[in-house]
Amino acid sequence: MREYDLSTARWRKSSYSDGNGGNCVEIADSFSVVPVRDSKNPDGPALVFPAAGWATFVDAVKNAHFAGA
Repeated sequence: MREYDLSTARWRKSSYSDGNGGNCVEIADSFSVVPVRDSKNPDGPALVFPAAGWATFVDAVKNAHFAGA
């Protein structure tokens, strides 16, 4: 399994996040992959996805492909 140095990552939450710390994920930009972490556990592990796979996932969510799943 490949490891990535995310110590310089700039994490951001969705613009839909209310800022009260709820159940959010954060992603970091400026990598060749998309690291994703739990905003409630910023020192915990991050899942790392290929950029193309993450884009496909986000597109599917935006277009309600998971509705009723």
